[in-house]
Amino acid sequence: MSFVIEPESQSLESLPSPSESPDHTAGRDQENRALKICLISLHGLVRGHEPELGRDADTGGQIKYVVELARELAQRNDVAEVEVLTRQIVDPKVSTDYAVLEEELCEGAKIVRIPFGPKRYLRKESLWPFIEMFIDQALVHFKRNGIPDVIHGHYADAGLAGAHLARLLHVPYVFTGHSLGRVKRERMSHHKTASDKLEKRYRFRQRIEAEETALETASIVVTSTHQEVEQQYQLYDHYVPDRMEVIPPGVDLSSFTPTPPSDDEPQIAASLKAFLREPEKPMVLAMARPDERKNLEMLVKVYGESHYLQEAANLVLVLGTRDDLSELPKAQQNVITNILHLIDKYDLYGKVAYPKSHRPSDVPDLYRLAAKPKGVFINPALTEPFGLTLLEAGATGLPIVATNDGGPRDIVANCENGLLIDPLDSDDIERALLRVLTEPEVWERFSQHGIAGTRKHYAWKNHAARYVRDVREVVDRSTSNKMVNRPARRLPEFDRLIITDLDNTLTGDDEALGQFIDFLNDNEHIGFGIATGRRLDSALEMIQQLGLPKPDLMDTDAGTQLHYGESLIADRTWQKSIGFAWQPDEIRRCLEGVDGLTMQTEDRQSEFKISYDFDPRKAPVTELKKRLRAAGLRARVVQSLGMFLDIIPVRGGSGFTMRHVLWKWGFSPSNVLVAGDSGNDAGMLLGGTLGVVVANHSRELNRYKNRPRVYFAERPHAGGILEGIEYYNFFDKITIPNDRTE
Repeated sequence: MSFVIEPESQSLESLPSPSESPDHTAGRDQENRALKICLISLHGLVRGHEPELGRDADTGGQIKYVVELARELAQRNDVAEVEVLTRQIVDPKVSTDYAVLEEELCEGAKIVRIPFGPKRYLRKESLWPFIEMFIDQALVHFKRNGIPDVIHGHYADAGLAGAHLARLLHVPYVFTGHSLGRVKRERMSHHKTASDKLEKRYRFRQRIEAEETALETASIVVTSTHQEVEQQYQLYDHYVPDRMEVIPPGVDLSSFTPTPPSDDEPQIAASLKAFLREPEKPMVLAMARPDERKNLEMLVKVYGESHYLQEAANLVLVLGTRDDLSELPKAQQNVITNILHLIDKYDLYGKVAYPKSHRPSDVPDLYRLAAKPKGVFINPALTEPFGLTLLEAGATGLPIVATNDGGPRDIVANCENGLLIDPLDSDDIERALLRVLTEPEVWERFSQHGIAGTRKHYAWKNHAARYVRDVREVVDRSTSNKMVNRPARRLPEFDRLIITDLDNTLTGDDEALGQFIDFLNDNEHIGFGIATGRRLDSALEMIQQLGLPKPDLMDTDAGTQLHYGESLIADRTWQKSIGFAWQPDEIRRCLEGVDGLTMQTEDRQSEFKISYDFDPRKAPVTELKKRLRAAGLRARVVQSLGMFLDIIPVRGGSGFTMRHVLWKWGFSPSNVLVAGDSGNDAGMLLGGTLGVVVANHSRELNRYKNRPRVYFAERPHAGGILEGIEYYNFFDKITIPNDRTE
């Protein structure tokens, strides 16, 4: 078995380098080249028309921001194409719109829905096990449609996926957190909810680590406010102020105007009147999904305990859309149920409206309905990264009262159109609302300032201009080479691959190993690869001792070195990318003297791998990562067998080498069986490949049980690989019994 290389090109070195490839943009007049931009937003319900904002906790302002950003960017001459990558959803409980693979937003911009994980709709906390599947599917998309000039991940899930894709494709990366896990965990802890319950519900540890990876990778972090930069992102180990760009989102000023499009009473008015005894009174309008963080129960409590507020105004709560309360997620049910109990407790019937549904087109009318009798809009959220509703209200001339946090601070500072409150202080909330409602000159000043200020500071055109300027700068200075795709010149003569670890996976059962070798020799259509933490020389020595066939692929040094065929031809593109941000001397100095870490012997070290014996009780991996990040060092920390630790470059590891090989050689992940026993094998076991974990595996792999396409064999060592081969029917017509994602 061998890789086929055309006669005139006997080594990978003689093939065109990325800088010679037609895909590469270096050397061209980049100032005149329009950009291809990829935005990734994975959770929630994403569509271009009538977005179902507020339907649940995952379908809110982020989705509106991403879609409107894509549309605005596509209007520019210096942007060639904008793609929004999201998740394909096939579920009778939601519209069939979310199953359509492509949706045009406007000329030059489209939504592309990538199938990964279960077909049904999932809340964002349930998407984490399937992120690697998205990465593999996105690589297939890029192979067919071309590589973007920049990737921009939105929120932690897409932040992690986008960071990995940017590293694999060697393109600049932009990240926007929208809301941050560390901040939310801190705010949620004020409610005295047990930390283990919060962790189970929100997956904070996984989310925060994803955010750290995104921040580590990003060339630019786009934020909405200075407060985000100074008080929220600063909580992270990979906080680098120089990478932070404050670019406030825009508002659709064509829809959110003080003057209604017609004199007819809007349809939503009838829905409100059904609740109210005196519908002509001013209103305190709140518009937010029923989420604990939105602090809506506090608002109802303040209103219920204030005779003055009840005299001055009705309370209108627009809580997303619901057909049946019992069908909502439990957390949303709890919020709405608590609100209903408070309405009953304070006997607020006829004073509070809470319509079951509204259309996106009703939203501007709601603001205008509130403004006409001189009402007020309130956002009492515990934390608010930006608050797009505040801009929408301001643009229609409705004064605002908002939490003294994040976006509201900047909006009120720029527009001078409202008051800031402590969301936990009921007296402060009452005073602010009454001031706006009962002082006509204050109301008028805030109203006029909101109309003018939003148009001056928050037009989408301004946002897009700043965004493209910053993105153009990182694209122009980027020295990264886009991964090259030349399937016609690089096709193996076999149609599938087995890639396996050496120590404790192939070794340990001589009889089973002999059977495995016989299988390989009898099936010439199957390629054979080794993925090991050993150095290349050590791995070759063991391969000879075991009597294994010469591998077609050697992935050595913990996923930092790649070689092919009998001649051990080095993968040049991998060599050029692996050293990114690698500072081995500084890493050694940073970890020198750490209790629980002992440097392994010199024969275990290599150019892109620093190896230690370690005691996880004395030197927890989380603390080691934090130490490296605090020193400004970018590296991956990989533990295996509970006693070994490798520090490798950020672009290293079996997950990256695996996807690099699949991309370069055109293999489908479904035709690649991978087998391992320890934590440094995890990267290649996840995603679209056919994973086999042998029975003698280390504990760190237990977390992947029940993951799709990860089979835990009952037999140890090479016997487990044979069991996996039989399980997937890998030597014949491949079947995938554990492809279930439900």
